[in-house]
Amino acid sequence: MTADDFRRIALGMKDAVESAHMRHPDFRVSNRVFATIHADDRWGMVKLTPDQQHGFVGDYPDAFAPESGAWGRQGCTRVRLDAVDEDTLGLAVTLAWRNAVETRTARRPAPRRTRKPAPDRGV
Repeated sequence: MTADDFRRIALGMKDAVESAHMRHPDFRVSNRVFATIHADDRWGMVKLTPDQQHGFVGDYPDAFAPESGAWGRQGCTRVRLDAVDEDTLGLAVTLAWRNAVETRTARRPAPRRTRKPAPDRGV
């Protein structure tokens, strides 16, 4: 896989757009980043849950690894593009996209309730 393949897969997700963050491409849905391409074009990153990350790293240790530090502990997962096949990358990107969509939906504020005025008690 190449950076262009990664880009094609990421932009194939519904409502995905390409933007940039810290001088490298990122991919967003509802303004939430779900994937990036590292500046060297050899690696990508998908934002998985820690459990999803654990599965990919365990099943494909040559292709997936946690990002460094706190980001990695939260599920940000580095993808070595020349070591991953299209189906596996597609699954990882789809999960990352879904996580972003579900997080966005879960964080949507509840509708405001309008309060009825207190009854006049004639005091």
